[in-house]
Order: sequence, then structure tokens, then C-alpha cells
Amino acid sequence: MSSFFDLDISFEGDGELPDTSKIPAEMLKAAIETLPEALRSVAMGVLYEKRTMSDVSQDLGIRQSELVSRLHRAQLAIGMYLMSQGRPSH
Repeated sequence: MSSFFDLDISFEGDGELPDTSKIPAEMLKAAIETLPEALRSVAMGVLYEKRTMSDVSQDLGIRQSELVSRLHRAQLAIGMYLMSQGRPSH
């Protein structure tokens, strides 16, 4: 476990990211399961399990800035996955 703590980081102003809050849970989980492990663990914690970024970053032993980067990539990949399945991401 990491010995550092970061302040929570918000996504205000990041309108270009897909809004995963409106995706049915089973569809979101299926999309998350297609992600590489580094992105999957972040997406499961924050998007599916609804844990705080602080909690997930501490659990994974990564800085919140890295968590935010991974979460952005995960959200984009989830949006692309859903589009490839013929489902809108928002």
C-alpha cells in the first residue's frame, strides 16, 4: 500500500468524455471486462463500484493523477466499445 495521499480530483469541464452514469450496470460491467487490467481495476472501482477516487488510488497504490489518467482512458475505451456494439455511450 502506498504511503501518500492526494486530494480528490474532479472532472468538471471534461465534457468530451462519455457519460457512463446512464449505462445499465450489466452493460457497463461487460464493457469494463474488455479493458486491460490497469484500466479495468480503476473503472471497476470508480465507475461500477462507485468508490471514491481517493479510496481506489490508495487501494491500487497509485497517485490520483495516474488514476485520473487511467479513468479517462477507460471511459474513452468504454465509449468506443459501446459504439462498436451499436449502443450509444450517452
